[in-house]
Amino acid sequence: MKSHMGERPFECDHCGKAFASSSTLITHLRTHTGEKPFECQVCGKAFTCSSYLRIHMRTHTGEKPYVCKECGRAFTERTSLTKHLRTHTGENPFECNMCGKAFACSSYLHNHIRTHTGEKPYVCKECGKAFTVSSHLSKHVRIHTGEKPHKCEECGKAFTVRSGLTKHIRTHTGEKPYNCKECGKAFTTSSGLLEHKRSHTGEKPYECDQCGKAFASSSYLIAHLRIHTGEKPFECNECGKAFTCSSYLHIHMRTHTGEKPYDCKECGKTFAVYSHLSKHVRIHSGEKAYTCKSDGIAFSRSHRTEHLKSLEINSFVGGNEETALESSIALTVHPNSQWQESLSV
Repeated sequence: MKSHMGERPFECDHCGKAFASSSTLITHLRTHTGEKPFECQVCGKAFTCSSYLRIHMRTHTGEKPYVCKECGRAFTERTSLTKHLRTHTGENPFECNMCGKAFACSSYLHNHIRTHTGEKPYVCKECGKAFTVSSHLSKHVRIHTGEKPHKCEECGKAFTVRSGLTKHIRTHTGEKPYNCKECGKAFTTSSGLLEHKRSHTGEKPYECDQCGKAFASSSYLIAHLRIHTGEKPFECNECGKAFTCSSYLHIHMRTHTGEKPYDCKECGKTFAVYSHLSKHVRIHSGEKAYTCKSDGIAFSRSHRTEHLKSLEINSFVGGNEETALESSIALTVHPNSQWQESLSV
């Protein structure tokens, strides 16, 4: 009856939070004491109350009794379904008093408020790193323990977080649910789509403090910074060669395995790197990808350097043939020049 009236007479001595029933207060007190008396017999995970254990057991049984009538998605608990339904209705009833941002559930708002207060109550006992959300701490702890509880049934690869597994599964199914409205290109992740959109807008929000070069994604900036620091953390186990980013190592490994996954549909020639295939295809199409900004003439890659030299030699010597020969030799030794910037890809 008290819950209907809104009365909350049972207050926590530790934090002042109030509850409608004594049993709810007892459960809450365990968040302060750390007591978790309800243990899962399957995996040993423990909980503060029996209802949490009951919900957890569904992760082992696969039971998802709460189904969305809109899209058919099923959930292990009613609260998850309630939150999900708001993605269809667009309802965000929980609003932040600080900035006006609204959320689908109170816990999201509670976590958001910490971005204003700076509060990070969840601290890692291993390294002292603090987090605003308990789930972020749980994921972080797995870095120290090496635990990867989310395993792919297709190939056995394991992940520290469920979202990592979800993204990985799409490499098997080929599913790309995030589509670009500009060009129709599809992506496996929302972050991939967000980065791609910047290729249309030209936005490059990540800038290097060392040289001012800007990038569309933080991962590109991180890889770029290693050029300045000289750090090459990705090392080949076969030959010891090291690289600034994992994708370069991945491509390099093909020199050892002989793998050439990119094949030309015209002649069947195969390539280890996609960009090499793109260049090769122009032989068949006759496409001239490089245009000189100085005189507007288009060239294939093989002819652009020759054209550049003739432009720079004429610029340096004003058409004198004897001096032009000497300059040609100089350019062979020092190929980097102002004219290299005259070409656009």
